[in-house]
Amino acid sequence: MGVGVWPTMSTVTALDLELLASAALAGELIADSDAEQILLDPEIDLLPLVHAAYRVRHARWDKTVQVHILNNAANGKCPEDCSYCTQGKNSSVPIEEYSMKSPDEIMEEARLAYENGAFRYCMVFSGRGPSTNRTDELASLVRNIKAKYPLEVCVSAGLLDDAKAEVLAEAGLDRLNHNLNTSEEHYAEICTTHTYQDRLNTLKAAKRNGIEMCSGLIAGMGEPASDLVEIAQTLRSLEAESIPVNFLLPFEGNDLVEPKGLTPEYCLRVLCMFRFANPTAEIRVAAGREFHLRSLEPLALYPANSLFLEGYLNAKGAASNRTYEMIIDAGFEIVSDFSAEALVDSAEKSAVEHPVEIGGKSAVKTLEDLRPSL
Repeated sequence: MGVGVWPTMSTVTALDLELLASAALAGELIADSDAEQILLDPEIDLLPLVHAAYRVRHARWDKTVQVHILNNAANGKCPEDCSYCTQGKNSSVPIEEYSMKSPDEIMEEARLAYENGAFRYCMVFSGRGPSTNRTDELASLVRNIKAKYPLEVCVSAGLLDDAKAEVLAEAGLDRLNHNLNTSEEHYAEICTTHTYQDRLNTLKAAKRNGIEMCSGLIAGMGEPASDLVEIAQTLRSLEAESIPVNFLLPFEGNDLVEPKGLTPEYCLRVLCMFRFANPTAEIRVAAGREFHLRSLEPLALYPANSLFLEGYLNAKGAASNRTYEMIIDAGFEIVSDFSAEALVDSAEKSAVEHPVEIGGKSAVKTLEDLRPSL
């Protein structure tokens, strides 16, 4: 399919949104000005925008929703100063620091993830990046998980070079997560211990070695709308297969505490813009989903085709059965070996038998804990 650039429109109306959807479906690139207008123009009504984004989503993903479950496999003790992160060296959030969990513990949590309907199991390791020995350990985990469970596996382990990416690729790693988080211009304002280019190099190393790219952003860190557009366009140029869209959560003790400009409507506009800019990518509504979208949360499934279940590293999300019921009630289908009814029943049972969220011992705050800080 050829790639063109659609003409810039001085005014995007509700009727024009159908044209934008058709252009995205034809593989054309959205103009920066149109993408920014989607975020900022109050004349673009929300429901027609969501409907147009759904046209693009439906063409590739139909009505399916992929569920991803995070395992916070190593927590804290990180030398990086990312200002949004509870595990950064400058954060005073009272997290429970621990080194890498045992292989048995990680395998048990992979089992729980599979039985709770996960399509993809995501292991997250704090730190700048893995040593050669740690890379070999991660590769062994990937092999063992994929041999035992029909799960896609994603790893987030910090900065990687080609040699380490090759080891993980040979082990069968499906995806490497490494978020760009913000634009190149804004990056030095959120982190000084590594650069935007360092992150870009890691993503390119993964791609060169045949590992799918999972890379997204955090909205609400004081960035202008044009920065979000830049990230969306950069991820399009990198052909990112998966884009998690995170919304900043307010952890007291981080350098960045108060999310800026994140109304439920704006969050939906961000998701829709990313869908138009990346029509074939998996768009995931990630951290901050329940907190910022509030009563509009089900509408996120119209531009996005995947979500995280239960927790976001150091924040506990909504109960699994509540999330599954939301997906079912909105008329979508969960990608799983288990029926929707079985997943709801299993989630209700798991809430009793496993009161700590899947991923274990990582959540220091619930969503209700965080709300008073705003």
